Amino acid sequence: MKLGVFDPLFRSLGLEPMLDKLVSLGLEAVEISTGGYVGKSHCSPEELLADAKALEAFAAAFERRGLVISALSCHGNPLHPNPELASGFHEDWRRSVLLAEKLGVKTVVTFSGCPGGGPDDRTPNWITCAWPTDHAVALEWQWHEKVIPYWLEESAFAEAHGVRVAIEMHPGFAVYNPENMLRLREATRANVGVNFDPSHLFWQGIDVVRAIRHLGGAIYHVHAKDTHLDPVTLPIKGVLDTVPYNQVSRRSWIFRSVGYGHGELEWRQIVSALRTVGYDEVLSIEHEDALASVDEGLTKAVGVLKTAILSEPVGKAWWV
Repeated sequence: MKLGVFDPLFRSLGLEPMLDKLVSLGLEAVEISTGGYVGKSHCSPEELLADAKALEAFAAAFERRGLVISALSCHGNPLHPNPELASGFHEDWRRSVLLAEKLGVKTVVTFSGCPGGGPDDRTPNWITCAWPTDHAVALEWQWHEKVIPYWLEESAFAEAHGVRVAIEMHPGFAVYNPENMLRLREATRANVGVNFDPSHLFWQGIDVVRAIRHLGGAIYHVHAKDTHLDPVTLPIKGVLDTVPYNQVSRRSWIFRSVGYGHGELEWRQIVSALRTVGYDEVLSIEHEDALASVDEGLTKAVGVLKTAILSEPVGKAWWV
């Protein structure tokens, strides 16, 4: 298993200085952002697809340092009910697939997207309850009219270019937990799988290790990001929290660097569960920690994950 990073945390560095820093940290992989909400941190897919020499130079920068590109990431909402926004996200996604093919990268990470609640909506509608029954009816409309048709077509497009679709289960989008992830996979193609990010499952109350076992071979890529559940605010507010992320003291939970939300034992168990289902590729560190600098958070995450990768679980077994 290799350690890598998701490149937006080094947005202030150019490509080659970033890669040199990763080597100095003993990392072996990098996930490259190619559009969507995160933007394009270290490459322009449009330019690389149009310029063979630029593409060759880009790939060579990784090869010289012995680094691999674990995935291209395009976190957008191609199902947005605003057609202009949807079109932009869709084009980012398709260019990411074409660039992955050119680079020999087998996985593109993305979101499932979230449509409106009906054909006349102009804003996304994330539906999380079955009653009043208006919600249940709207949810089925979303899946049958938008989510499944779109990903049937796009999984075929990705398959034609030798690329796997790694959907990040993320609240706010149609796919946010293992159940609806497998629903999408079963309704489309086998090249539709998961970018497994534990941080989005921790706060929903999902058992991360059991989720790994449940998803099994559908896990195509993994983010290493943690979540802290606030012991004062959470019991009063519950997990659904619309307070901005930077207002830490008012939130029920916040994203943290690996090790600041859950301890070393939990991360050992996560690594062991991943190995159990056959995943032995890259753990891509994502930094979205409001309480730690990039250097502090990354150093902490690297230390915990290196120990987890090299160690077997101790104490209570993860499968209990």
